[in-house]
Amino acid sequence: MRIHPPGPPVRALPGLLRKLVVDRLGLMKDAAALGDAVRVSMGPKKLYVFNRPDYAKYILADNSANYHKGIGLVEARRVLGDGLLTSDGEVWRNQRRAVQPAFKPGRINQQAGAVAEESVKLVALLRAHEGGGPVDILQEVTGLTLGVLGRTLLDLGLDAYDSIAHSFEEVQDQAMLEMVTQGMVPGWLPLPAQGRFRRARRELYRVADALVADRSARMTGGEPADDALSRIIKAAGEQERDPERVRRRLREELVTLLLAGHETTASTLGWTLHLLAGHPEARERVRAEAREVLDGRGPELGDLHRLTYTTKVVQEAMRLYPPVWVLPRVAQQDDTVGGYHVSAGADVLVCPYVMHRNPALWDDPERFDPERFDPERVASRPRYAYIPFGAGPRFCVGSNLGMMEAVFVTALVTRDLELRPVRGGEAVAEAMLSLRMRGGLPMTVHPVS
Repeated sequence: MRIHPPGPPVRALPGLLRKLVVDRLGLMKDAAALGDAVRVSMGPKKLYVFNRPDYAKYILADNSANYHKGIGLVEARRVLGDGLLTSDGEVWRNQRRAVQPAFKPGRINQQAGAVAEESVKLVALLRAHEGGGPVDILQEVTGLTLGVLGRTLLDLGLDAYDSIAHSFEEVQDQAMLEMVTQGMVPGWLPLPAQGRFRRARRELYRVADALVADRSARMTGGEPADDALSRIIKAAGEQERDPERVRRRLREELVTLLLAGHETTASTLGWTLHLLAGHPEARERVRAEAREVLDGRGPELGDLHRLTYTTKVVQEAMRLYPPVWVLPRVAQQDDTVGGYHVSAGADVLVCPYVMHRNPALWDDPERFDPERFDPERVASRPRYAYIPFGAGPRFCVGSNLGMMEAVFVTALVTRDLELRPVRGGEAVAEAMLSLRMRGGLPMTVHPVS
């Protein structure tokens, strides 16, 4: 006998359908209020929402082969093609295998100096605004994460390509439209957003072509080829014979790497600095720790494990505002999750944002409390209660680099500067489907008193 998860009452379906289009985060919250496993039927379409650690473990890790990329990421292929974020099966395995060595802890540790230098540059840029008008912190940390990405994973600078961040805003808006409309808006329609998207995509492809040409020339000249870009170039040349297919593949994979490599870390930094601005006690603890550990200098690799409270602050920011707030999948075959039947072709969602705020897993979950990440408290929670980087085979390949950036920048900025928000951003930002702070994060910069 097949047992289905409970669903909402029929009278609630119109509201849920509306939220499916305009407020997916709200839909996830409503589903969580119905239980840890919920099934929403919309005609032939079935949507399953699972928000318990053991369910997440089964879907994302134990039986991950049955759950391919789902809502949003499928539609995003028009934007990103078959890059590492959107591909599946053998294509994804080949891509992951090619790029994985560039993210090994040993190699990332060797990049600590570059991360520290970019962090120091950010502090200098912000200090120039002391006593002046508002500065968009999100824009500034986005510049930092792009700079780190270029130096650590591409072995080149991105300073000459200042169009990247704006172009990504346009393609992310288009990806959101594709997700909301399920790809039903024809690309040929002369809508202003479509035109902006096409121009942004052309610009990103132009940048990708230039970066590939630069790195390829240096590889031919005998430079070491252990960074992510050189590995992508090498793999594409070995696995594809058609030059046009090689060029398309390199474009798609590099644009995906650029997007995934900077946007999530920038979002984490933005939320971390926002939360510290509103919690003076935590801010002072971070500042005291940074002064003691760094002693007036820039951070080094060995400091990463000494900045323990700062690390907890970043972890707590990612609990409240996970870099990827929903993990969409599509069931390939009929399956059973936690005793509940899941039909083939159904959309299956695991929502870290909701699970990270589940009162059965977290005491007073809406409260900002970095002490949740004391080792003894971590050990008492289920492993999959906290999954800011995803889980299973598709666990974020750049998690080590992202954490290093976030901890170094949080420590330096908090030690040397006082950031004060110009206005609240949470209510507006949480209304965004992706939890991206598109309106920016304006703050004023002041010297530390």
